[in-house]
Formats: sequence, structure tokens, C-alpha cells
Amino acid sequence: MDINFVDPQHVPQPRDKIKIETLGARPYPDGWRVRVNVDVTAFQERPSLEVEVHTAEGKPIAQLSIIETMHKNMEFTVHIRGLTNPNGNYVLSAELYYDDRPT
Repeated sequence: MDINFVDPQHVPQPRDKIKIETLGARPYPDGWRVRVNVDVTAFQERPSLEVEVHTAEGKPIAQLSIIETMHKNMEFTVHIRGLTNPNGNYVLSAELYYDDRPT
């Protein structure tokens, strides 16, 4: 008899197998906030992420640091700053990493 506590497709993986599976953004109706969704591979060791939103011209408008997340599926709200009008095209990027600095 097999008892599965974890979906077989979501078995926690070692750090060398962890990646960002999905990355998405959706603006709120007010235009000044953006909902960011990040899904990562199920993990054994908690990863960290840096998420950035830039204008199409490369000007940074929002940044988010997620330190040693406990969640595989994440949702955040970022606020557009430093612009007089939120209309335009934006670029969303994310980097997944592990901090191996000695403590």
C-alpha cells in the first residue's frame, strides 16, 4: 500500500534542480500596482529570489527581495514608483539563488 503525502509531480528537489517554473504579472485596475506571481520547483532547501520591474527603456520602478521562501507558489503586489503616469510597457525579471555566505 502506498500513501502519498506529496503529489508525485511535486517531490522536493535538491538545489541544483530548482528553477523558476512560472513568472507572471498583472496590473491592478488603478494602474499603480502590479500583482506578481512566481512559482518555483518544489525544494528541499529554501531558495531566495530577487524580482525587478523596469520600464521598457530599462528604468527600475519596483524591486522585491524574497529571502529563503517557504512557499513554492508566491504572489506579491509591487507599487510603481518614480513615474508621473503608470501607463506603458514594463519588463519583469526574477533571479533565483542560494546564499552560501558563512554565518
